[in-house]
Amino acid sequence: MFILIAIVGVMASGGKDDAKAGSKNTDNTSGKAKAGSNDAKSADTALFKVWGTAPAGALGGLDIGYGSNSDTRKGTFKNGKFEATVPMTDGAMYYSVTAQLQGSGDINCSVTVDEKTRTGHASGGYNICSAQLSSDFTGDWR
Repeated sequence: MFILIAIVGVMASGGKDDAKAGSKNTDNTSGKAKAGSNDAKSADTALFKVWGTAPAGALGGLDIGYGSNSDTRKGTFKNGKFEATVPMTDGAMYYSVTAQLQGSGDINCSVTVDEKTRTGHASGGYNICSAQLSSDFTGDWR
């Protein structure tokens, strides 16, 4: 019964997140990455990227977090970009990247796993760019 309710809930929502003001997520699971992001370097790694303009604010530079549900790391934004890879682990439920602006800027972010890419965007204020790929029950990334 619980599984049926969960499936109906996912179908009713269309499986998509609502966009927030100043932030936007887009899905690119065609196997080709959008401009500014490359495919993961190998099938055994997850690739995380942030790019754009983000001047340091009163609290410092861009705040970047990336990794999986079991391994979260902090990134450093330099010269308008950030890029990192982490090894994929069995049982990981998701891989994600977030980058919070510190008062102003315009940034994009992406996460790529198994040739599937999810991107996000944030502009102005303290908005957050967020991109996440989740594993479904078949082991595919969405």
